[in-house]
Amino acid sequence: MSQDVLLGLDVGTTGVKAVALSPDGRVLASASEEYALSIPQPGWAEQDPEDWWRAAKACLKRLPEGPIGLSGQMHGLVVLDAEDRVLRPAILWNDQRTGAECAEIEARVGLERLIELTGNRALTGFTAPKLLWLRRHEPDTYARIKHVLLPKDYVRLRLTGEHAIDAADASGTLLFDVAGRRWSDEVCAALDVPLEWLPPAHESTEIAGAGDQAAAALGVGIVSPGPVSVVLGTSGVVFAVLPSYTPDAQARVHVFCHAVPGTWHAMGVMLSAAGSLAWLRRVVGADYAVLDEEAARWAPGTEGLLFAPYLAGERTPHADPDARGAFTGLSLRHDRGALARATLEGVAYGLRDSLELLRELGVRPEVGRASGGGATSELWLRIVASVLALPLERAESEEGSAFGAALLAGVRAGVFRDAADAVARCVRVRDRVEPDPDWSVAYERGYERYQLLYPTLRQLPT
Repeated sequence: MSQDVLLGLDVGTTGVKAVALSPDGRVLASASEEYALSIPQPGWAEQDPEDWWRAAKACLKRLPEGPIGLSGQMHGLVVLDAEDRVLRPAILWNDQRTGAECAEIEARVGLERLIELTGNRALTGFTAPKLLWLRRHEPDTYARIKHVLLPKDYVRLRLTGEHAIDAADASGTLLFDVAGRRWSDEVCAALDVPLEWLPPAHESTEIAGAGDQAAAALGVGIVSPGPVSVVLGTSGVVFAVLPSYTPDAQARVHVFCHAVPGTWHAMGVMLSAAGSLAWLRRVVGADYAVLDEEAARWAPGTEGLLFAPYLAGERTPHADPDARGAFTGLSLRHDRGALARATLEGVAYGLRDSLELLRELGVRPEVGRASGGGATSELWLRIVASVLALPLERAESEEGSAFGAALLAGVRAGVFRDAADAVARCVRVRDRVEPDPDWSVAYERGYERYQLLYPTLRQLPT
């Protein structure tokens, strides 16, 4: 197989995205295929794994051949029988049905011990609670399970016939010893999950695969402690590499293995970042360019208008699926542009929550690497940079997780010595947005007010 082309395949929530790179990081071609999301009951989210495979095949047919790396949506549960047949639709990361099972896991393992072993508390999105839900609610299906995979690794199985997973993606199952970078005998025993169901775990560079956030961070050059990744996608992420396994005692941020061997990462996740702006756009009936232009007419702080971006609950720092959004401080002067400006600022404050928690773990960034659809807005980047008091850089490539997956394919194929070599040769900074000193002063006051929003709103009866 030619090593003049490296392929990255990202198995996302809305579709598969594939990219072909040259060994110096130039994008040669790309392809994408969408598929449906099933919501059979309120709060549930499922997909047919066969849809991922059909989309992956369609994308690969439109690209040149080369070594393939994989990234994908994390936490999703794919259960197979002894003949590798899918037993039921996959339960996805954004499925909320497992509240009772999360409580059961924390009771069985003990919250402190669970955080010590896995770097996280039990959240509804993770994989282990889904298995316990199946055991309780679909015992006939549970009795037939022989293999458990995550979404991208099902595609790997169809591509290669191999059952395998990387440490980065396995970290999000709540069944993995994140410090030891192996499946946790203790957690699996406490939850009565057979170890033989779980695929062999490898380093990302050995197996050319990683969860979407680790792959995306690699794709913008985050391979060692220093810069942080700031993602303005549907969800918002602040991601930092840790030199050692250092979980937050309260698990307010996720701590997982990174795609770079011997390193870990911590990340704060807010559930509605660019998703908040997409909601506002739909409600007020204006396109993004118009909202951006109208928001720019308002001064920082929007004359006291604040937005709580909890439209779909929240993860960091509150871990509250029942949290809800709000505008507060409205006056007769506020218009559509003010709502847009307050939305951009509220998301930036939410990202600041994550950054402050990372700083408590010893992260000392001097620059951030911005990506995601929201990073196309110059205004939003200037707001986020000013709220975080951190310069933000954008990479030349905007291919996200698929780009990082292609770099992992190059490491596995021997094109690059290691992940750092891949980044040095392929990731280039396009531009940089500096914090505005005057805006930063205004946003310090705004952030102090924003921190009062969640505890105040939580007291309101539903």
